[in-house]
Amino acid sequence: MKAAVYYGKQDLRVEEVPEKELKDNEVMIKVKYCGVCGTDIHIFNGDGGSFEVTPPLIPGHEFSGTVAKVGAGVTAVKIGDRVSGDPNDMCGECYFCKNAMQHFCTNNIGLGTTVDGGFAEYVVLREKQVYKFSDELSFVEAAMAEPISCCLHGIDLCGIKQGDTVLVMGGGPIGMIMMQLAKNAGASKIIMSEPVEEKRKLAEKLGATKTIDPISEDVQAVLADYCANVDVVIECVGNIHTQEDAVKFAGKGATVMYFGLAAPDESFPLKPDDVFKKELKITSSFINPYTFERAIQVLESKAIDLESLITNIVPLDDIADVFTKPEYRRTGKVMIQVS
Repeated sequence: MKAAVYYGKQDLRVEEVPEKELKDNEVMIKVKYCGVCGTDIHIFNGDGGSFEVTPPLIPGHEFSGTVAKVGAGVTAVKIGDRVSGDPNDMCGECYFCKNAMQHFCTNNIGLGTTVDGGFAEYVVLREKQVYKFSDELSFVEAAMAEPISCCLHGIDLCGIKQGDTVLVMGGGPIGMIMMQLAKNAGASKIIMSEPVEEKRKLAEKLGATKTIDPISEDVQAVLADYCANVDVVIECVGNIHTQEDAVKFAGKGATVMYFGLAAPDESFPLKPDDVFKKELKITSSFINPYTFERAIQVLESKAIDLESLITNIVPLDDIADVFTKPEYRRTGKVMIQVS
Protein backbone atom coordinates (compact mmCIF):
# COMPACT_ATOMS: atom_id res chain seq x y z
CA MET A 1 0.00 0.00 0.00
CA LYS A 2 1.03 3.62 -0.46
CA ALA A 3 1.91 5.61 2.66
CA ALA A 4 3.76 8.71 3.88
CA VAL A 5 6.61 7.51 6.08
CA TYR A 6 8.43 9.75 8.56
CA TYR A 7 12.14 8.89 8.76
CA GLY A 8 13.36 11.73 10.93
CA LYS A 9 13.38 15.49 11.22
CA GLN A 10 11.84 17.03 8.07
CA ASP A 11 12.11 13.72 6.21
CA LEU A 12 8.69 12.50 5.03
CA ARG A 13 8.53 10.18 2.01
CA VAL A 14 5.59 8.70 0.10
CA GLU A 15 6.40 5.10 -0.72
CA GLU A 16 5.06 1.55 -0.91
CA VAL A 17 4.88 -0.34 2.39
CA PRO A 18 3.42 -3.77 3.21
CA GLU A 19 -0.11 -4.10 4.57
CA LYS A 20 -0.45 -5.34 8.13
CA GLU A 21 -1.92 -8.68 9.11
CA LEU A 22 -5.11 -8.47 11.16
CA LYS A 23 -5.51 -9.90 14.64
CA ASP A 24 -8.89 -11.32 15.65
CA ASN A 25 -9.97 -8.11 17.39
CA GLU A 26 -8.72 -5.68 14.75
CA VAL A 27 -10.26 -3.75 11.88
CA MET A 28 -8.62 -2.53 8.68
CA ILE A 29 -9.91 0.80 7.41
CA LYS A 30 -9.48 1.99 3.84
CA VAL A 31 -8.64 5.64 4.49
CA LYS A 32 -10.50 8.32 2.55
CA TYR A 33 -9.19 11.44 4.31
CA CYS A 34 -6.69 12.16 7.06
CA GLY A 35 -6.30 15.62 8.57
CA VAL A 36 -2.98 17.34 9.20
CA CYS A 37 -2.72 18.32 12.87
CA GLY A 38 -0.37 20.59 14.79
CA THR A 39 1.01 17.42 16.37
CA ASP A 40 1.97 16.18 12.90
CA ILE A 41 3.84 19.43 12.29
CA HIS A 42 5.71 19.01 15.57
CA ILE A 43 6.64 15.44 14.64
CA PHE A 44 7.83 16.53 11.19
CA ASN A 45 10.06 19.17 12.78
CA GLY A 46 11.55 16.66 15.18
CA ASP A 47 9.76 17.86 18.31
CA GLY A 48 7.67 14.75 18.90
CA GLY A 49 3.96 14.59 19.60
CA SER A 50 1.78 13.72 22.57
CA PHE A 51 3.80 10.51 22.89
CA GLU A 52 7.37 9.59 22.05
CA VAL A 53 7.85 9.05 18.31
CA THR A 54 10.32 6.52 16.95
CA PRO A 55 10.87 6.57 13.17
CA PRO A 56 10.26 5.09 10.71
CA LEU A 57 6.60 5.81 11.32
CA ILE A 58 3.47 6.58 9.31
CA PRO A 59 1.97 9.69 10.98
CA GLY A 60 -1.65 10.82 10.85
CA HIS A 61 -4.34 10.33 13.47
CA GLU A 62 -7.42 12.22 12.19
CA PHE A 63 -8.96 9.88 9.64
CA SER A 64 -12.14 8.48 8.15
CA GLY A 65 -12.88 5.77 5.63
CA THR A 66 -14.64 2.47 5.13
CA VAL A 67 -14.09 -0.91 6.76
CA ALA A 68 -11.99 -3.02 4.38
CA LYS A 69 -11.36 -6.12 6.50
CA VAL A 70 -12.32 -7.39 9.94
CA GLY A 71 -10.69 -9.88 12.28
CA ALA A 72 -12.39 -13.15 13.17
CA GLY A 73 -13.64 -11.83 16.51
CA VAL A 74 -15.04 -8.50 15.30
CA THR A 75 -18.81 -8.08 15.65
CA ALA A 76 -19.53 -4.33 15.98
CA VAL A 77 -18.64 -3.33 12.41
CA LYS A 78 -18.69 -4.98 9.01
CA ILE A 79 -16.99 -4.52 5.65
CA GLY A 80 -18.23 -1.35 3.95
CA ASP A 81 -19.24 0.54 7.11
CA ARG A 82 -18.42 4.26 7.15
CA VAL A 83 -16.13 4.80 10.12
CA SER A 84 -13.72 7.05 11.95
CA GLY A 85 -11.25 5.91 14.56
CA ASP A 86 -9.99 7.00 17.95
CA PRO A 87 -6.20 6.82 17.57
CA ASN A 88 -5.57 6.18 21.28
CA ASP A 89 -5.68 2.58 22.50
CA MET A 90 -5.55 2.21 26.28
CA CYS A 91 -4.59 -0.95 28.15
CA GLY A 92 -7.40 -0.83 30.71
CA GLU A 93 -5.13 -2.42 33.32
CA CYS A 94 -2.68 0.20 34.60
CA TYR A 95 -3.24 2.48 37.60
CA PHE A 96 -4.55 5.38 35.49
CA CYS A 97 -6.93 3.27 33.41
CA LYS A 98 -8.38 1.80 36.60
CA ASN A 99 -8.88 5.27 38.08
CA ALA A 100 -10.82 6.93 35.24
CA MET A 101 -7.72 8.63 33.83
CA GLN A 102 -7.20 6.43 30.80
CA HIS A 103 -5.59 9.22 28.78
CA PHE A 104 -2.58 8.89 31.08
CA CYS A 105 -2.34 5.15 30.40
CA THR A 106 1.23 3.98 30.91
CA ASN A 107 0.87 1.48 28.05
CA ASN A 108 -0.90 3.75 25.55
CA ILE A 109 -0.68 2.91 21.86
CA GLY A 110 -1.15 5.97 19.65
CA LEU A 111 -1.88 5.65 15.95
CA GLY A 112 0.33 8.10 14.13
CA THR A 113 2.56 8.63 17.15
CA THR A 114 3.73 5.32 18.60
CA VAL A 115 2.49 3.06 15.78
CA ASP A 116 1.63 3.59 12.13
CA GLY A 117 -1.28 5.94 11.47
CA GLY A 118 -3.57 7.32 8.83
CA PHE A 119 -1.39 8.89 6.13
CA ALA A 120 -1.72 5.59 4.29
CA GLU A 121 -4.17 3.70 2.11
CA TYR A 122 -5.03 1.44 5.04
CA VAL A 123 -4.83 1.74 8.81
CA VAL A 124 -5.32 -1.03 11.37
CA LEU A 125 -6.79 -0.55 14.85
CA ARG A 126 -8.72 -2.47 17.47
CA GLU A 127 -12.48 -2.85 17.14
CA LYS A 128 -13.09 -0.81 20.30
CA GLN A 129 -11.46 2.22 18.64
CA VAL A 130 -13.77 2.20 15.60
CA TYR A 131 -16.85 4.47 15.46
CA LYS A 132 -19.53 4.31 12.77
CA PHE A 133 -21.14 7.42 11.33
CA SER A 134 -24.22 7.94 9.16
CA ASP A 135 -24.61 8.79 5.49
CA GLU A 136 -25.55 12.32 6.57
CA LEU A 137 -21.93 12.97 7.49
CA SER A 138 -19.29 13.31 4.77
CA PHE A 139 -15.94 11.53 4.99
CA VAL A 140 -14.20 14.91 5.21
CA GLU A 141 -16.34 15.94 8.17
CA ALA A 142 -15.91 12.56 9.87
CA ALA A 143 -12.13 12.91 9.67
CA MET A 144 -12.58 15.83 12.09
CA ALA A 145 -13.95 13.57 14.85
CA GLU A 146 -10.58 13.26 16.57
CA PRO A 147 -9.82 17.00 16.81
CA ILE A 148 -13.42 17.65 17.87
CA SER A 149 -13.07 15.01 20.60
CA CYS A 150 -9.90 16.71 21.88
CA CYS A 151 -11.62 20.10 21.84
CA LEU A 152 -14.59 18.70 23.77
CA HIS A 153 -12.26 17.53 26.54
CA GLY A 154 -10.68 20.99 26.64
CA ILE A 155 -14.05 22.75 26.75
CA ASP A 156 -15.20 20.47 29.55
CA LEU A 157 -12.16 21.50 31.60
CA CYS A 158 -12.84 25.21 30.98
CA GLY A 159 -16.08 25.01 32.96
CA ILE A 160 -17.83 27.67 30.86
CA LYS A 161 -21.07 28.95 32.37
CA GLN A 162 -24.06 30.64 30.77
CA GLY A 163 -23.19 34.31 30.29
CA ASP A 164 -19.41 33.92 30.56
CA THR A 165 -16.91 35.98 28.60
CA VAL A 166 -14.40 33.82 26.72
CA LEU A 167 -11.21 34.95 25.00
CA VAL A 168 -9.84 32.58 22.35
CA MET A 169 -6.26 33.24 21.29
CA GLY A 170 -5.44 31.97 17.81
CA GLY A 171 -7.81 31.68 14.85
CA GLY A 172 -6.57 28.46 13.32
CA PRO A 173 -8.94 25.51 12.86
CA ILE A 174 -8.69 24.49 16.52
CA GLY A 175 -9.29 28.04 17.73
CA MET A 176 -12.36 28.30 15.49
CA ILE A 177 -13.70 25.00 16.82
CA MET A 178 -13.10 26.02 20.44
CA MET A 179 -14.79 29.34 19.79
CA GLN A 180 -17.91 27.63 18.43
CA LEU A 181 -17.97 25.13 21.30
CA ALA A 182 -17.65 28.00 23.79
CA LYS A 183 -20.66 29.65 22.19
CA ASN A 184 -22.62 26.40 22.34
CA ALA A 185 -21.62 26.04 26.01
CA GLY A 186 -23.32 29.35 26.84
CA ALA A 187 -20.69 32.07 26.57
CA SER A 188 -22.35 35.42 25.84
CA LYS A 189 -19.23 37.34 24.81
CA ILE A 190 -16.72 35.49 22.64
CA ILE A 191 -13.53 37.33 21.73
CA MET A 192 -11.06 36.14 19.12
CA SER A 193 -7.48 37.43 19.18
CA GLU A 194 -5.91 36.76 15.78
CA PRO A 195 -3.44 38.80 13.67
CA VAL A 196 -4.67 37.61 10.24
CA GLU A 197 -7.56 39.73 8.97
CA GLU A 198 -9.18 36.94 6.96
CA LYS A 199 -9.29 34.74 10.05
CA ARG A 200 -10.82 37.54 12.13
CA LYS A 201 -13.57 37.92 9.53
CA LEU A 202 -14.18 34.18 9.61
CA ALA A 203 -14.35 34.28 13.41
CA GLU A 204 -17.06 36.94 13.21
CA LYS A 205 -18.98 34.77 10.75
CA LEU A 206 -18.73 31.80 13.10
CA GLY A 207 -19.93 33.62 16.21
CA ALA A 208 -17.24 35.88 17.66
CA THR A 209 -18.80 38.95 19.22
CA LYS A 210 -15.48 40.81 19.14
CA THR A 211 -12.19 40.33 17.29
CA ILE A 212 -8.81 41.82 18.13
CA ASP A 213 -5.64 42.20 16.11
CA PRO A 214 -2.94 41.57 18.75
CA ILE A 215 -0.27 43.10 16.51
CA SER A 216 -1.81 46.52 15.96
CA GLU A 217 -4.14 46.79 18.96
CA ASP A 218 -3.60 46.94 22.72
CA VAL A 219 -5.37 43.74 23.71
CA GLN A 220 -5.70 44.63 27.39
CA ALA A 221 -7.14 48.04 26.56
CA VAL A 222 -9.67 46.54 24.15
CA LEU A 223 -10.70 43.94 26.71
CA ALA A 224 -11.09 46.55 29.46
CA ASP A 225 -13.34 48.60 27.19
CA TYR A 226 -15.39 45.63 25.97
CA CYS A 227 -16.11 43.55 29.07
CA ALA A 228 -16.05 43.65 32.85
CA ASN A 229 -14.07 40.44 33.21
CA VAL A 230 -12.59 37.68 31.05
CA ASP A 231 -13.84 34.46 32.63
CA VAL A 232 -12.01 31.96 30.41
CA VAL A 233 -8.94 32.26 28.19
CA ILE A 234 -8.33 29.47 25.66
CA GLU A 235 -4.83 29.62 24.19
CA CYS A 236 -4.77 27.80 20.84
CA VAL A 237 -1.55 29.16 19.31
CA GLY A 238 0.94 26.92 21.07
CA ASN A 239 3.46 29.73 21.46
CA ILE A 240 5.19 30.59 24.74
CA HIS A 241 4.59 34.31 24.16
CA THR A 242 0.84 33.95 23.72
CA GLN A 243 0.79 31.50 26.63
CA GLU A 244 2.41 34.14 28.80
CA ASP A 245 -0.11 36.70 27.53
CA ALA A 246 -2.99 34.37 28.40
CA VAL A 247 -2.23 34.83 32.11
CA LYS A 248 -2.01 38.59 31.60
CA PHE A 249 -5.36 38.83 29.81
CA ALA A 250 -7.26 36.51 32.17
CA GLY A 251 -9.73 38.21 34.52
CA LYS A 252 -10.46 37.66 38.19
CA GLY A 253 -11.28 34.04 39.00
CA ALA A 254 -10.62 33.03 35.41
CA THR A 255 -9.65 29.69 33.95
CA VAL A 256 -6.65 29.72 31.61
CA MET A 257 -6.69 26.77 29.22
CA TYR A 258 -3.42 25.93 27.45
CA PHE A 259 -4.71 24.00 24.47
CA GLY A 260 -2.00 24.85 21.95
CA LEU A 261 1.07 22.62 21.99
CA ALA A 262 4.35 24.50 22.40
CA ALA A 263 7.75 22.92 21.74
CA PRO A 264 8.62 20.58 24.66
CA ASP A 265 11.74 22.44 25.79
CA GLU A 266 10.29 25.97 25.66
CA SER A 267 9.23 27.86 28.76
CA PHE A 268 8.25 31.31 30.00
CA PRO A 269 8.38 33.07 33.38
CA LEU A 270 5.23 32.91 35.50
CA LYS A 271 4.72 35.21 38.47
CA PRO A 272 2.82 33.37 41.23
CA ASP A 273 1.63 36.77 42.46
CA ASP A 274 -0.31 37.25 39.22
CA VAL A 275 -2.01 33.90 39.74
CA PHE A 276 -2.67 34.64 43.41
CA LYS A 277 -4.17 38.10 43.01
CA LYS A 278 -6.57 36.97 40.30
CA GLU A 279 -7.16 33.50 41.81
CA LEU A 280 -6.53 31.91 38.44
CA LYS A 281 -7.06 28.31 37.54
CA ILE A 282 -4.40 27.32 35.00
CA THR A 283 -5.02 24.06 33.23
CA SER A 284 -4.40 22.18 30.00
CA SER A 285 -6.00 19.44 27.95
CA PHE A 286 -4.31 16.16 27.05
CA ILE A 287 -5.77 14.14 24.16
CA ASN A 288 -9.40 12.98 24.22
CA PRO A 289 -10.57 10.75 27.08
CA TYR A 290 -14.18 9.52 26.82
CA THR A 291 -15.17 12.09 24.19
CA PHE A 292 -14.99 10.37 20.79
CA GLU A 293 -18.61 9.18 20.77
CA ARG A 294 -19.70 12.68 21.76
CA ALA A 295 -17.62 14.10 18.91
CA ILE A 296 -19.49 11.94 16.40
CA GLN A 297 -22.78 13.15 17.90
CA VAL A 298 -21.66 16.80 17.65
CA LEU A 299 -20.68 16.29 14.02
CA GLU A 300 -23.95 14.53 13.23
CA SER A 301 -25.91 17.40 14.80
CA LYS A 302 -24.17 19.96 12.54
CA ALA A 303 -23.63 22.13 15.64
CA ILE A 304 -20.23 23.24 14.33
CA ASP A 305 -19.45 24.84 10.97
CA LEU A 306 -16.58 22.78 9.53
CA GLU A 307 -17.02 23.66 5.87
CA SER A 308 -15.51 27.12 6.46
CA LEU A 309 -12.50 25.62 8.25
CA ILE A 310 -11.37 23.01 5.71
CA THR A 311 -9.58 25.09 3.10
CA ASN A 312 -7.21 22.65 1.41
CA ILE A 313 -7.58 19.07 0.20
CA VAL A 314 -4.21 17.69 -0.89
CA PRO A 315 -3.50 14.29 -2.50
CA LEU A 316 -1.27 11.90 -0.54
CA ASP A 317 1.47 12.15 -3.17
CA ASP A 318 1.85 15.87 -2.39
CA ILE A 319 1.72 15.62 1.40
CA ALA A 320 5.29 16.91 1.89
CA ASP A 321 4.21 20.29 0.49
CA VAL A 322 1.85 20.77 3.41
CA PHE A 323 4.76 20.53 5.85
CA THR A 324 7.28 22.58 3.87
CA LYS A 325 5.37 25.32 2.03
CA PRO A 326 4.52 28.32 4.24
CA GLU A 327 1.28 29.14 2.40
CA TYR A 328 -0.42 26.20 4.09
CA ARG A 329 0.28 27.76 7.51
CA ARG A 330 -1.78 30.80 6.57
CA THR A 331 -4.91 28.87 5.62
CA GLY A 332 -7.31 26.68 7.52
CA LYS A 333 -7.52 22.92 7.96
CA VAL A 334 -5.61 20.74 5.49
CA MET A 335 -7.02 17.34 4.62
CA ILE A 336 -4.96 14.67 2.88
CA GLN A 337 -7.05 12.78 0.34
CA VAL A 338 -5.86 9.20 0.32
CA SER A 339 -8.53 7.45 -1.79
